[in-house]
Amino acid sequence: MTALLNDTLLRALRREPTTHTPIWLMRQAGRYLPEYNVVRQRAGSFMKLCQTPELATEVTLQPLERFRLDAAILFSDILTIPDAMGLGLEFADGEGPRFSRPLRDETDVARLTVPDMAKLRYVFDAVSSIKRALVGRLPLLGFAGSPFTLACYMIEGAGSADFSRVRRMLYARPDLLHRILDVNTESVAEYLSQQIAHGADAVMLFDTWGGLLAHEAYEQFSASCMRSVVERVRAMHASVPVIVFTKGGGQWLERIADIGCDAVGIDWTTDIGAARRRIGARVAIQGNLDPIALLSTPKVIESQARAILAAAGNEPGHVFNLGHGIVPSTPVENVEALVECVHQATGRPDFDARATYREMAENRAPRGSSRS
Repeated sequence: MTALLNDTLLRALRREPTTHTPIWLMRQAGRYLPEYNVVRQRAGSFMKLCQTPELATEVTLQPLERFRLDAAILFSDILTIPDAMGLGLEFADGEGPRFSRPLRDETDVARLTVPDMAKLRYVFDAVSSIKRALVGRLPLLGFAGSPFTLACYMIEGAGSADFSRVRRMLYARPDLLHRILDVNTESVAEYLSQQIAHGADAVMLFDTWGGLLAHEAYEQFSASCMRSVVERVRAMHASVPVIVFTKGGGQWLERIADIGCDAVGIDWTTDIGAARRRIGARVAIQGNLDPIALLSTPKVIESQARAILAAAGNEPGHVFNLGHGIVPSTPVENVEALVECVHQATGRPDFDARATYREMAENRAPRGSSRS
């Protein structure tokens, strides 16, 4: 693998000394950026944006044109896998994802199979395209939803506050849920492995809804599946770092660290200093500014960021991030204030790649248009 000009994130994930604390942000390419909204409109739909590698590449690079970030993350969606399984994914404006053919009975579950990865070629082509566009400057993160989080949408058919249908199945028909999770586990492992084969330098499992589970159910229905995914990915790509993030999973940090991942992501409800003391130096830790803090002022953001950095300590193995994704109403200048604060407080990167990406952006802009 070609050496990166800025490999700070990868070194932090391996708990090696770094010149500064690396920072990337969940949902760093998204609706808070005006240029993203222009491309989204041009694409015609969110799914079309995800399924067009050239456009996915463009929006992946957009935050790198503005901010001194330490990584790019593939622009895609966690629900591409169940869509490839034939569940009929749709995104209605203002309503979020919805499946036209959710898993509602034994027959639906029996029909479920691991999708042909050729149906997800657009994702892997986007990874390859982004990797070329990064021209060796920064690492590229790939990702997938955890098997349990995917099951939540596949069974419920849409987003939900409590995913009660899924949790009822857990108690009434655990055999059906285990069948879904087995298929999802194999699918996610192959999906991540393909992303790595096409150029991803590290990957992340988003266990967005694992925090809804009862204490013992978490191990049985979420952690065990993620452990199997990590083992399968490791068997094919032993040196590629894996991050595991369970939103609302602060009570299970030790279990998550034992999954075999390189880094544990934490949300804003967990004290990062206490988290470090609990899991020690065996894995890196990622987090954990409350995304809503970015709706405040640069002064407040700096105060909150410095508090997290102080609590995390000056030991190797901290990746600064939010406790969940950037919300669409976030002011762009506040994101820049956060990124600059983290770098000023911990030591700036050796180089600034933004000029390169801005140059590339100008080359992408249509004739007669201007980019700010």
